[in-house]
Amino acid sequence: MTLHTIKQLPISLRTQHKSDVRTQFAALCYRMSKGKPEILLITSRASRRWIIPKGWPMDGKTPAQSAMTEAWEEAGVIGKPVDICLGLYSYRKIMGAKQFLPCVALVYPVKVKSLATDFPEAGQRKRKWMRPKKAADRVSEPELAQILRNFDPRLLGRKR
Repeated sequence: MTLHTIKQLPISLRTQHKSDVRTQFAALCYRMSKGKPEILLITSRASRRWIIPKGWPMDGKTPAQSAMTEAWEEAGVIGKPVDICLGLYSYRKIMGAKQFLPCVALVYPVKVKSLATDFPEAGQRKRKWMRPKKAADRVSEPELAQILRNFDPRLLGRKR
């Protein structure tokens, strides 16, 4: 498998409301431990399911930068995003009582340097390091599970 990279420019949002945008950017936060990758999962605030940090596009930021911002806000990640989309997965975002918004999340790797103890959503979520196979078994979305299971940071090359 080879990765083809194209430099991603910051995006410009042309929408009035976040709810009009059905694309989100997600951070696959990873570190190397004993020569093997570990992936950081967090719990969602409402259902407490295991997920990866994700959020809406941000005006003037690349998708990878948006994913990094979400990783900071939701998990306290201090690290470096990589402008390579690893894949995408679909899910239904809960917007209210019996209201769902179909979403597609594009996944970007983030090499974690450290985790902060004080961050915007500290106390609202749990976070846990897991090997890729275990992380894949914990998430609900089959497409995300496949991305996690197959993740190999060595394929990112020098961009780590």
